[in-house]
Amino acid sequence: MAAGLKHLSNALATPDQLSNSSSSIDNVPSDLETSIRCAGAQLTQAAGVLLHLSQDIIAQAVVIFTRFWLGADGGSLRIYSVKDVSAAALYLTAKLSFQPTSPRSVLNVYTFLLSQNASPLWFVRQSGAPETPPSPETYILSEGGYQSARLVLLRTETIILRTLGFDTHVALPHTIALTYLQTLARCGSTGHSTPQCGTALTPASLCHSPTKCPRRGCHLPRVTRGGVKLVDGEWWEVFDVDREELGFLVVGMKSTEGFMRAEVNQWKNKAIPMAVDEVDAEIERRRMMEEGE
Repeated sequence: MAAGLKHLSNALATPDQLSNSSSSIDNVPSDLETSIRCAGAQLTQAAGVLLHLSQDIIAQAVVIFTRFWLGADGGSLRIYSVKDVSAAALYLTAKLSFQPTSPRSVLNVYTFLLSQNASPLWFVRQSGAPETPPSPETYILSEGGYQSARLVLLRTETIILRTLGFDTHVALPHTIALTYLQTLARCGSTGHSTPQCGTALTPASLCHSPTKCPRRGCHLPRVTRGGVKLVDGEWWEVFDVDREELGFLVVGMKSTEGFMRAEVNQWKNKAIPMAVDEVDAEIERRRMMEEGE
């Protein structure tokens, strides 16, 4: 690809990386790994919002976070805590952007989001945000706690960079989505509904499968949600997509809501593990249930 078009390229996960993660080698069940990584992506998104970072920075952090766990050479959930990797990925991405944020700000936000007394996140506190404001002591990071957490943050940032070979390039589909819509000559005649739908669905696709956020899937809002008439003919060929691949993309996008509902139902009575010791405890719990102990 020409150097001038490099921003259109994106490193996608290979089938081998997706099926043979370091976590799976360490005997983390695939469904548990999926739940933890999905929760980690949502944690990254929530932290970015509270830090007032732009959505493109947050989306890049989600991709960096997910890439870290890919393949046999990636990080293992039995070695690295997902909460630490999430915080480090967000801190690293913001540092490389026009909106750098301090370690203290990042760690204060994560302390709040991971608090069992104050967190509004369903996978941390199943009852949701508390009706009355909790005591600040339950979610404010002490000075000693900050110094310890800062060391972990900076060390994890280094580990992420080393694992990724210092390749932090991420190509997001948001702007390319509009280009595709203009190629279809629909922006001017359909109003704003189609572009808004496209930009609304791309963050959801990141949480469901951030490693495969495809450029060619940016036009799928029209396919998955009716109401706009497309041009006649095999328009998908403009995007180098065959009909079968288009079908898989449609199914993937439409499955996001059902996937999240299943996750909420599966974990409605307990928190998703966010630390190494919690992952080990969940694996042991499952083992004991299987053996009837």
